[in-house]
Amino acid sequence: MKEIQLREAKASLSALVDRAVAGEPSLITRHGRKEAVVLSFVEYQRLSRVPSFGELLAAFPGEPGDIPERDRSPPRTIDL
Repeated sequence: MKEIQLREAKASLSALVDRAVAGEPSLITRHGRKEAVVLSFVEYQRLSRVPSFGELLAAFPGEPGDIPERDRSPPRTIDL
């Protein structure tokens, strides 16, 4: 990722956007501090989408035997 100062980014915004669309995001700094990132809209959508819990479970790469069977024994008795 290329770092560029804010004043340079203002002068070359069109080139920054073209680079982002081509797959090369740019990091914008102000007074040496990292402030913003220019990236393509497609990449933004990919990063901002949070999968549901069901989608994460469905994507589990393991085999059926990787997860132990649930213990079906009755709970223990306690004296209160």
